[in-house]
Amino acid sequence: MRASDYVGHAWANLWKKKLRTVLTTGGVVIGVGSLICMFAFGQGIQRNIKDRFNELELFNYINVTPRSGGGPRSARLRRHARPQPAGDPNESVAVLDDDLLEELTQIEGVEAAYPEMRFPAQIRLGSREQFTLVQVVTSKACGSALVQLRAGRAYASDDANEVMVSDSLLRRLNVTQPEDAVGREIEIRTVVLDFSLQSLARMAFGRGDQRLPVSNRVYSFTIAGVLERMGFGGPLPIRSDAFVPPGAAAGMRKLVLTGVSDLFQLPEETAGYSAVTVKVASTRQVMSVKASLEERGLRTFALMDQLEEMQKGFIIMDMFLLAIGMIGIAVASLGIVNTMVMSILERYREIGVMKAVGATDGDVQRIFLFESGMIGLLGGVFGLALAWAVSFVINQVVNGFAAREGVPFIQYFSFPWWLCLSGIGFSILVSLLAGIYPTRRAARVDPGGALRHD
Repeated sequence: MRASDYVGHAWANLWKKKLRTVLTTGGVVIGVGSLICMFAFGQGIQRNIKDRFNELELFNYINVTPRSGGGPRSARLRRHARPQPAGDPNESVAVLDDDLLEELTQIEGVEAAYPEMRFPAQIRLGSREQFTLVQVVTSKACGSALVQLRAGRAYASDDANEVMVSDSLLRRLNVTQPEDAVGREIEIRTVVLDFSLQSLARMAFGRGDQRLPVSNRVYSFTIAGVLERMGFGGPLPIRSDAFVPPGAAAGMRKLVLTGVSDLFQLPEETAGYSAVTVKVASTRQVMSVKASLEERGLRTFALMDQLEEMQKGFIIMDMFLLAIGMIGIAVASLGIVNTMVMSILERYREIGVMKAVGATDGDVQRIFLFESGMIGLLGGVFGLALAWAVSFVINQVVNGFAAREGVPFIQYFSFPWWLCLSGIGFSILVSLLAGIYPTRRAARVDPGGALRHD
């Protein structure tokens, strides 16, 4: 018999028992649909996370710190130290200063390098104030493609008394048009830890907030530009709503939040930076750039290093969803076995006739395997359609509620082509496995006894 003969014969037999075929196929549809839907949800989460990371280019950033601890001052003191053998804790390292930033930008694949320096401040524009983080960024970095301006320009130099702010900060300051803010004067009120004798005396004998060794400094800047996107990214991004040049920032007293050591850093120790962020043009160049940085005696960290761990987490999540979906598949398999066994009992005499006219055991097995495989094919196709329909409804309902809160539309499910084909193929495979026992039982039918069967 040809394959088309097996298909035609299998379809004719299934069509004779429409209700039983529909119910059995329905069980497969529900099992396969739930399995595909769960996998699609897992794929949607992974895609949304990766797309968000790629949108923010978080995989393209490398955080750079001195290999030896001690902050900028200790790094500076070791800058001209006598080189020690590899692995020695006192080995010479480069100080993270502007000269090093310029050197890092010359590395192949590096798009920009800027100090990772942020400090809290109260921003005042007109009569309104907002508390936010201010980031120190060089004029060269602000003039690159990293910054997308909505209005104005980047500040002219590293010593300019100018600031760049985000459009979201302006909205919180009740400024709706970014162009209206350009050229206006803005006040930045910084937080300073004050350990002077007068401050210590207030701590010892004062009352209320006078016990806190904290003071404020107010600095005036001119808004040079308005950013379309908030802040620079990084391997550990922090939301920053204002940029100031390093020259102007050097003259400001502030509480830097780069690391814990900054809380105890004396003014004479402020040469150099505690950390630097390097922006790589492509994720394919991250590892080569990391190697170049480490050759210079620097410690590096990038989210790319954690990508393998993230993928392991995704695999564990997929396995968990697979375990849940397999419950429905197991129930559907039992339904297929039941349907095929009942079909064999009802067609006992027919099997005897086929074997009497020359059909081999293999022919009988293939006939019933084609029937179970056809159930799996129909279950896989309609199961995929069911999964898509359920995911569409869930997406619409969830995003409908989210839209009321101003949350943008999110596609929570993803149906890559390999998932669709794998779902249908898996359904056929499970159906064939479920049909092995009934087909073997059909092949063992004795033709003489079957012909005498009433």
